[in-house]
Amino acid sequence: MKPTEIGSKLKRIVAGVSLACFGFSALGIPTLAAAKQMDDDAAQYRTATPIKHLIVIIGENRTFDHVFGAYRPPRGQTVANLLSKGIINADGSPGPNFALAAQYSAKVTSKYTPSPATKTPYSVLPPPLTGSANTNASDTNPPPLASLSLATTVESGALLPMDLPLLTTGATGLPKHSVDTRIANAGNLPSGPFPLTPSLTDDDYAASPVHRFYQAWQQSDCNVAYATPANPSGCAMDLFPWVEVTVGAGSNGKPQPAGFNDQSTGEGSTAMGFYNVNNGDAPYLTLLARTYSMSDNYHQGVQGGTGANHVMIGAADAVYYTDGQGHPATPPANQIENPDPQPGTNNFYTQDGYSGGSYSDCSDSAQPGVGAIVDYLHSLPYHPKPNCAPGTYYLLNNYNPGYNGDGSVNTSAFTIPP
Repeated sequence: MKPTEIGSKLKRIVAGVSLACFGFSALGIPTLAAAKQMDDDAAQYRTATPIKHLIVIIGENRTFDHVFGAYRPPRGQTVANLLSKGIINADGSPGPNFALAAQYSAKVTSKYTPSPATKTPYSVLPPPLTGSANTNASDTNPPPLASLSLATTVESGALLPMDLPLLTTGATGLPKHSVDTRIANAGNLPSGPFPLTPSLTDDDYAASPVHRFYQAWQQSDCNVAYATPANPSGCAMDLFPWVEVTVGAGSNGKPQPAGFNDQSTGEGSTAMGFYNVNNGDAPYLTLLARTYSMSDNYHQGVQGGTGANHVMIGAADAVYYTDGQGHPATPPANQIENPDPQPGTNNFYTQDGYSGGSYSDCSDSAQPGVGAIVDYLHSLPYHPKPNCAPGTYYLLNNYNPGYNGDGSVNTSAFTIPP
């Protein structure tokens, strides 16, 4: 539905509401009961500021430029994105400053580092892959779902009836972990951001880019030697595909598979794809952006996964592994992060993954991965502190919650202790 259609539909809905629903008499005069209810409602929503509601939208697993890289703001407003920086043109083609977003491969074979010393520019990106997105719609291995009836059951009350059919479409028609040929020129993409549409629509399922702590630090490639007045952090943001193809979402402590190559993780250069709102992509999000405010300068609270960021948004802090009574404890060995590469591999982490490591004791610089990041923080002119309690293992990524929705304790292995 186009934004203009959404607006028209809302106007029709509002215009068609019967006044009688709100306790008005046939003459349009409030009844005594209705007037009292209105007074009660007004008192309930009386606030100290004009703000009545705060709605938090979490752009999960996606970057700002992934959706709004080509967004052009209304007159008098500015935005920092791929288009404004000249990295792309309005039609999504490479812009005059495309080289600013050039991506590199690297070599890390001994100790983890967030900024490898040896980098080689990609002449052509590793191809974007299909990841674990399903080949066909199925009711046994969703999404997408094969039947509308199951979609109605799964999302009962969460989606408008008119939107439920969207849960049954968008299958890839391609093998998992294969080159996503729905993307134009997938096997010969220049080294930088590439448009996903019109060949791959915003209704299609595709691979999910990695979003984990140690991977995010490496993708950002932060080094004070790269710092400039415009980029005081020195984060070059130039290793996204390399991290995706060398480790992806993690090893889960398993050895690197035989014949490992750029397609083994199922991601390829997925993180470099972007939609083009100038061509009608993401119409609802574009409507929200033009109607309300946009946070193009928002920085996520944690360089890690979904769970850790949800906790940070709600509590402005990180959770740590406990004995179940609130006291810090040491997690099982297979739940402690170790991003040092396995012997004989290039950056294939020793212990990491949703069913592997997810905690680090960041108070101890001798712990794998910790020292490299702490050293970078100390190298900055303002010397930010890690702020980690001694002997405490903090959650960096995404684990199951300690309690289920019905209040019972979650007993699965990879769970934050209650």
